[in-house]
Amino acid sequence: MSNAPVPDRDLVRFVEAHGLTRPGVKARWQELAGGVSSDIWKVDLGDRAICVKRALPQLKVAAVWEAPVSRNAYEWAWMQFVSEHCPANVPTPIAQDVEAGLFAMAYLEPEDHPVWKQQLLAGEVDVDLAAAVGKVLGAIHAESAWRIDVAKRFDTIESFYALRLEPYLVATAARYPEVSAALLALVAQTAGTTHALVHGDVSPKNILAGPRGPVLLDAECAWYGDPAFDLAFCLNHLMLKAVVVPSRSAEFARSFMALMRSYLDQVGWEPAHDVQRRAAKLLPGLLLARIDGKSPVEYITDEQDKDRVRGFAVGLIKHPSQELSDICRRWF
Repeated sequence: MSNAPVPDRDLVRFVEAHGLTRPGVKARWQELAGGVSSDIWKVDLGDRAICVKRALPQLKVAAVWEAPVSRNAYEWAWMQFVSEHCPANVPTPIAQDVEAGLFAMAYLEPEDHPVWKQQLLAGEVDVDLAAAVGKVLGAIHAESAWRIDVAKRFDTIESFYALRLEPYLVATAARYPEVSAALLALVAQTAGTTHALVHGDVSPKNILAGPRGPVLLDAECAWYGDPAFDLAFCLNHLMLKAVVVPSRSAEFARSFMALMRSYLDQVGWEPAHDVQRRAAKLLPGLLLARIDGKSPVEYITDEQDKDRVRGFAVGLIKHPSQELSDICRRWF
């Protein structure tokens, strides 16, 4: 008897109801290792493979972390928006069931679409890929900036707060009284800035190095808000990965600068220095959150390394920098 995971009936019904199966061909299901917030399955349909995703009400982390499953619908909407403007940089959306909190998208073979995180942790630091990520991210923000229709579609501050602001910045503020006021002020500033469509989880684990450029995944946190959050969130990961692969610090620093510059080149909806200033204030808060928030990075385990991140982040929160390049220089 096989012990392989079996999808529940709702998932099977979803695929069948949308006519995604072919007569006489049995769909083969494979559970994928994904993030902490969803069930994700690869479904082999014979002539093609698709990916089915369903949001979970309780995230798979040690701390209690609940989030509304409606985020699945917003991720679907984000994918639809991006597929209109940057089709090479998102999986093709295929079908959706709003009530069940499900959607299907194209499955991208890992042989052709390696995960950026895995490459970085292996010391494969592609500066050109980092620049391409910044360019795509800036293009998405530029296409959505100041659009009332998009703002109404992604009025999701409740979900964004539950998935990002509370577990990252609010939870961290509770552990650091000396910078608590600054972190909570950062939460208020971020929540009150509504300029463009934010992905909310621009992490290397959610970016594939595709043959036509980076492919962005997992937009469950999609929100019409502060684009500086996406920029800071991704730069934060480049800084943290360098802790694990210090021999590639120079390449990580170049990647940081390349991503930042290619992103800022796309900014036209507001002065670029305003976006940079907000990102520079967010960056140390996010650094600290990935050590002591509700979702710490799993790859930094040495206490000396953790203390290095803590000391750097707390110092920057107390004495903020206005320039991302200054943070890059001081870190690397």
